[in-house]
Amino acid sequence: MNAPAALRIDFVSDVSCPWCAIGLAALEQALDRLGGTVQAKIHLQPFELNPQLSNAGEDATEHLMHKYGIDMDQVAANRAVIRERAAALGFAFNMGVGSRIYNTFDAHRLLHWAELQDRHLALKKALLRAYFTDGEDVASHEVLARLAGEAGLDHVEARRVLESGVYAEEVRAQEAFFQQRGIRSVPATIVNGTHLIPGGQPPEVFEQALREIAAATPA
Repeated sequence: MNAPAALRIDFVSDVSCPWCAIGLAALEQALDRLGGTVQAKIHLQPFELNPQLSNAGEDATEHLMHKYGIDMDQVAANRAVIRERAAALGFAFNMGVGSRIYNTFDAHRLLHWAELQDRHLALKKALLRAYFTDGEDVASHEVLARLAGEAGLDHVEARRVLESGVYAEEVRAQEAFFQQRGIRSVPATIVNGTHLIPGGQPPEVFEQALREIAAATPA
């Protein structure tokens, strides 16, 4: 039996990006399907869709209408597509009229800290669920610290991280690194530093791409 192929997966995404939630769920399902044929390690990389937002955020519908030049009916139609895709992956997408969009920089700092303890995926999924399913404020230090605790991290230390401003330089450096490599939209899944899988693809697309990459990758 061949040894599993080693895959480094850099998943570039934002907490407030619905297609990132879809992409991460699909990627994990694809890896489950591949079973023992690959030995994959997912590294979460930061990307801010709206770095100019204040922590108070904005009305999400108005924000999308202004940013993309679309009307309320188009926003609703886009959300319906996202809701259907998410549901197929077991993820509840509840964004609608009255939802808000928030600054995510502190969430990225907390994710950087969580990755140092190998709890980044648990925290990322907690953040995505809190925002898209439960409508929580993911700029709030109180909410972020609580979610860190739910993800198996020390919530007191999480609060210290948030209030101290640590890891800001590291997050900015990673954002700049991937932007310099041409990443302008997310999610972007980069395998072994060379293979790009763009967008929130279905599980079967991730699975096929990863199989092909693994076949050409030494164990």
